[in-house]
Amino acid sequence: MSLQSAQRETLSPDAAAAENSRSPFVRLTDLIAGIAPGKPAINLSVGEPQHAVPDFVGPVLAEHIAEFGKYPANKGTDPFRHAVAQWLGRRYALEKPVDPESEVLVLNGTREGLFLAAIAARRYVKNRAGSNGTLPAMLIPNPFYAAYAAGAAAAECEPVYLPCRRDTGFLPDLDALDPALLKRTVAFYFASPANPQGAVADRAYLDKLVALSRRYGFIIFADECYCEIYSKDKPAGMLEAAGAGFANTIVFHSLSKRSNLPGLRMGFVAGDAKFLAAFLELRNVAAPQVPVPLQHVAVAAYNDEAHVERNRELYNAKFDLADQIIADRYGYTRPAGGFFLWLDVSKQGGSEAATKRLWAEAGVRVVPGRYLAREQADGSNPGADYIRVAMVQDAETTAEALHRIVEVLG
Repeated sequence: MSLQSAQRETLSPDAAAAENSRSPFVRLTDLIAGIAPGKPAINLSVGEPQHAVPDFVGPVLAEHIAEFGKYPANKGTDPFRHAVAQWLGRRYALEKPVDPESEVLVLNGTREGLFLAAIAARRYVKNRAGSNGTLPAMLIPNPFYAAYAAGAAAAECEPVYLPCRRDTGFLPDLDALDPALLKRTVAFYFASPANPQGAVADRAYLDKLVALSRRYGFIIFADECYCEIYSKDKPAGMLEAAGAGFANTIVFHSLSKRSNLPGLRMGFVAGDAKFLAAFLELRNVAAPQVPVPLQHVAVAAYNDEAHVERNRELYNAKFDLADQIIADRYGYTRPAGGFFLWLDVSKQGGSEAATKRLWAEAGVRVVPGRYLAREQADGSNPGADYIRVAMVQDAETTAEALHRIVEVLG
């Protein structure tokens, strides 16, 4: 038994919950602390795009540099909101155009939006406590992006983790949801393409989720940050399934992955106008405004598809490498979207053991899937047998890292 396994078995429930709530990257640092990398280090742990920043960013910032001296409106500038609404209309088959005045808000990237939206939803969706005194619930795919659980905790809701395993297509099983749970659900966090597995929900799945939200009155928080990174078919969007009024449906988008601008902290939220009005009320007192020059960069980014297409080609070239080098090992199949590999290392001792070996013997830094998920009621963890590999480096570095993974794990 590993030291980490022994520690988990001896932790009290409160201590285990505290450990689980820590950042997966902090936990990873602790896991490999004191272990020297076996070869020159290659970092494939953080989903931080390493492709070039688009050429237009510098000139746009320079042109609007004086506008750093202004307090911007919290809802976003008119040009930004109009650019977003027009892009959504071009990208998705919507029943009606998005109204830039009432159905779009600017965000400091999607992390803060996904977090604060939970608090807004808790105030907006009424009468959610269970009849036996149970808390209102927020449904979260498992594994998941850490901001979802943080938002649920801040909103004083029970996070309910929905296992996303191979047998469910790495998406939550909507047919398995208990009506009693849905009746006390405030919000359902959902990601397509999924982080980390890269699963993409088809239109029928999205239609079913929208129907559940209307029947039970909860809000869908659709995290679509990876929507422009895909292998073959464009992922469908939740607004397409939401119909003309976008009722109960909110989508989150970011330039971090689409445009290789993670440091810009630029994104938006769009959808149900009534909820967004309530969300804006919270943001007006709780969220920092987004600088106007950054919004001008976003306008340029949403009006340019050439850099997005080049970006997608670079990722697809690296997945071609994975197809060749990883092949049929570790349960690998090329993901439909996103830029992660989700590799089954159950035969190599599980996610933590494989992560330590890859660092100690190969100098490759990946994330244990266990740290990206939570234990289910039966004690299982849907990420325990997997490692997440971020395909963010250049092709040469990526190929070297993949060869090292195969050399070490067999």
